[in-house]
Amino acid sequence: MKWRVVLFSLLVSLLIIQFGMCQKVEPDLKTKAEKRPNGKSKSGKGPGKTPASKPKVKTTPETPKEAQTYLTQVVNKGRFQKAGDTLTVHAGDTLELRCKGNPVEWAVPAYLEEDDEGRLRTVQHERYRTLFLANSTAADTGEFTCYPMYCEDKDCRKQYDKGVKVFIFFSDPQELFVPSADYYEVIQLRTSWPTVLPCQVTSPLAKVTLHQEFPPVEVKVDGREISFDVKKGFTIHRPKQYHAGSLYCVASLGNLRQSSTKYMLIYVNYPAAPPSPAIQASSDTVAVGQNLQVTCTVIGKQDVVVDFTWEYPGQKIGRPLYTQDSVQTVQVDGQNRQRTQTILLVDEVREVDQGTYTCTAQNLEGSRSASTSVKVQQSARTNTKPKKP
Repeated sequence: MKWRVVLFSLLVSLLIIQFGMCQKVEPDLKTKAEKRPNGKSKSGKGPGKTPASKPKVKTTPETPKEAQTYLTQVVNKGRFQKAGDTLTVHAGDTLELRCKGNPVEWAVPAYLEEDDEGRLRTVQHERYRTLFLANSTAADTGEFTCYPMYCEDKDCRKQYDKGVKVFIFFSDPQELFVPSADYYEVIQLRTSWPTVLPCQVTSPLAKVTLHQEFPPVEVKVDGREISFDVKKGFTIHRPKQYHAGSLYCVASLGNLRQSSTKYMLIYVNYPAAPPSPAIQASSDTVAVGQNLQVTCTVIGKQDVVVDFTWEYPGQKIGRPLYTQDSVQTVQVDGQNRQRTQTILLVDEVREVDQGTYTCTAQNLEGSRSASTSVKVQQSARTNTKPKKP
């Protein structure tokens, strides 16, 4: 029994000693953990070596975006609103616009550019340029544009592709159309060239129609052949002969109805390109005393006027110019075309007539030339020497 008690006491003692050793090791582990530097060391590195730090990545600063130009209308003192595509201002009010940027320049309607009453002025500030228009009238209606400037040293130019535009209507209860000093305005209608009838209204709310004077009838506006834009007027997209005549616009707003300036439309069959003349001489070699003909021909659209001019060797001695001109309709590839022709006549050729003949054909679009050379030979009679008696 004694030896069992002794054995039990030994076992208890061993357990107490082991427990004490565990308590001693645990603080040592904590101490080592506290001394370990932050960051993970790579495998294979011995103790005491500083772990490699990650390389710093250089960040490229973003390129600052170019400041965008925009327009702001000063409504009241301390109140602003961003300008859209159009603005409406009551005639008589003062217009104040701000354009962000430095430097920037303003472009205004042509009527205001000629204004010498001091109603219009602009002021450049640190971050914007202000436009002031005092005592506004219906005639001031039009497009206002702000252009940012690109400068190199003292040389500055407008950046037209970055201009910001706003169309401003200066509404006047007594003037539905922008006033004009002309009772009649002549407008040329050109083939395949859009033509604008600038009956500009002062209010975007006005209803506008197009009318023919003789016979008095309203002209149909279908949006394809003829269209209307409140900022421009009526556009005839592909003018034809039947569009010619006297036309005018009528605007109505509420109980007010007014007519515009009358537009006298004159149709011109406008060519698409300068003429292309072809030149040919009756003979490349002519004997003295014979007759010579040099023909210049242009084939083109009908009803297009072509003018000819000549340069020829005989001009140097004042030899007069004789020509025969003609205009005919001919068939070319199954279509009616116009043949305009001029023939230069040289009677009884002399040695001075040898050289280059040039024909220049001109229409409303421009001119082109064609040339040919002619050689003059002595006749057999001229070369025969008289026999001695």
